Amino acid sequence: MNIRPAVPGDAAAVAAVHVASWQGAYRGVFPDDVLDGPELAVNRLRGWERLLGEPGPRAVDLVAEDDGGQIVGLLHAGPTRDDDGPGTAEVVAIYTSPDAWGTGAGRELMTAALDLLGRAGYADVTLWVLDSNDRARRFYERAGFAADGGSKEEALRGTPVREVRYRRAL
Repeated sequence: MNIRPAVPGDAAAVAAVHVASWQGAYRGVFPDDVLDGPELAVNRLRGWERLLGEPGPRAVDLVAEDDGGQIVGLLHAGPTRDDDGPGTAEVVAIYTSPDAWGTGAGRELMTAALDLLGRAGYADVTLWVLDSNDRARRFYERAGFAADGGSKEEALRGTPVREVRYRRAL
């Protein structure tokens, strides 16, 4: 597994992994027409083109490549979007393709990102996860995160969901 900084030319491959991961992880959570419709892929591509084309200050954008050089995972982190102050980072997105689940790609992405966030001067890091996503919650807990009591309810792609916040020191 090779972990490297993402570049603008990775946007299409990163978006494809993002969509495949959503389709694998959220089947039954979000309607099939949302997961399989063209809007998800178009929106993910536009979002990654923007993020990778204009990285924000103190942002971390990484990809995981398999031994054949194919992108199988992604991670985006940067300053928190919550009111925690400038010393707190947030992992906004971490996804691997379903074929890469269990290979260590996610763990290696997270390890590299936490190192980079610490070197960027952050003291701690948060992330939001669907409360019903037990697989992801176990992954985050193995990476040293713990639920900090933060929660929110919102509609994602028209589906009401509850998210919980996880936090860890760097």
